[in-house]
Amino acid sequence: MIGLYHPGDSLLHRAPALLKLALLSLVIGVGVVLREPWQLGVVLAFGVLLAASARLPFIGLWRQVAPVLWVLVIAVPLQLVFGDWVTAALMAGRLIIAVFFAAIFTMTTTVSAVLDACVSLLRPFRRWVDPERIGLLLALTIRSIPVIAAIVGEVIEARRARGTQGSLQSLAVPVIVRSLQNAEALGDALIARGFDD
Repeated sequence: MIGLYHPGDSLLHRAPALLKLALLSLVIGVGVVLREPWQLGVVLAFGVLLAASARLPFIGLWRQVAPVLWVLVIAVPLQLVFGDWVTAALMAGRLIIAVFFAAIFTMTTTVSAVLDACVSLLRPFRRWVDPERIGLLLALTIRSIPVIAAIVGEVIEARRARGTQGSLQSLAVPVIVRSLQNAEALGDALIARGFDD
C-alpha cells in the first residue's frame, strides 16, 4: 500500500475506509457467485467507471493488475485443457476483478485510514486483543517495508561506490546487521514511550 495512494477529493477518496472495505468484499463476493463471463464484464466496467470518477491514473492501476496476467498466462491454458472456455473466463475474470477493485481501494485509501479501520474492526474483541497495539504492530510492519528497501538500496549503492559486486551473502549480511540495528533503535524508542510490556 505504501506509495500506492493517489491523492484526490473524489467521493471515493472521501468515503470511510470501512465502507470501502465492505464494498470491496461485496464486489469480490458477487464476482464469485456470477456464472456468466458477460456478467463479470459488467462488474469490471463498473470498476473502470469507478476508477475514472476518482481520476485514478491508468498506469497506477495497470502496475497492480499486470502481475496477475502472468498467473493467468499459465492458469487459463490449464483450465482450458481440463475444463471449458467458460470456466477459464470466469476464473480469469474473478481474479482480475479482485485485483482491480483492491487496487482502487489502495489508491483511494491512506495507510492511516486502513489502520484506523483495522483498529475499529478489532474493538469488539477488546476482551481478547488490544486493538491499539495491533494497530501499532500493523503500522510498524508497513513502515518497515520502505525502511528495509532503503537499507538495501544504500548497501547496493555502497558496493557500487567501492566497485565491488560480491555474492548474495555480501549483500545480505550488511542488510541484516543494519536492519537489526534499526529494529533495536525502534525497540528502545518504544520502551521509552512505555510499550515495554
